[in-house]
Amino acid sequence: MTVPDVIVFDIDGVLVEVTESYREAIRATVRHFTGEDVSPGLIQKFKNQGGWNNDWDLTHRFIRDFGGDVPYNAVVDKFNEFFFGANGDGLILRERWIPRDGFFSELQIRSKFAIFTGRVRYELDPTIRRFAAHIGFDPVVTADDVANPKPAPDGLRLVQARHPESAIWYIGDTVDDARSAKLAGVPFVGIAAQSSPRYAELENALEENGAFAVLSDVNELPGLMKP
Repeated sequence: MTVPDVIVFDIDGVLVEVTESYREAIRATVRHFTGEDVSPGLIQKFKNQGGWNNDWDLTHRFIRDFGGDVPYNAVVDKFNEFFFGANGDGLILRERWIPRDGFFSELQIRSKFAIFTGRVRYELDPTIRRFAAHIGFDPVVTADDVANPKPAPDGLRLVQARHPESAIWYIGDTVDDARSAKLAGVPFVGIAAQSSPRYAELENALEENGAFAVLSDVNELPGLMKP
């Protein structure tokens, strides 16, 4: 496999550990509206099926499954209340940056970096400012920038347009990421953390949807790229 000129990173589950932020915001929002508890395993089950990249959509689905009749916008507002908090003190502060020190310095010898995430811009910006303001991601593609969200390839098409004639890899952790890469004709590297609920199921799903490698941690990527 050709070493990529451009590495495109998903954010959640790849560069940022979100079990205690996004995943917990799903659980807290469902609990608020229904009193029911959604297990991490059930959330991962839906993620592994594909089609549930948007956490607002998935939260709304769970609420409806539990018999709740709540307008979508009300679900989004409550989710964001848990996620951001009243003064930036919400679950977002529980996010953890995954790449080790020196990770990007090692990779940038051969590759440039870009981002394609399902987050909207106002969700992404605080995380980038907190953890990665010094890293030159170009472009940074969010859900605001595409007509069709993952698993559509629109975001990767924008990266390809920015870097024509470049070899590109996409690094993601969901079936929707893999399907997006396949539709764009971009080699895909899957991330399946061994601590993830339904780890083996996720690993198999990523492979079945075209991943040429599945890593347990993004920090294994430099080793994959060595001759």
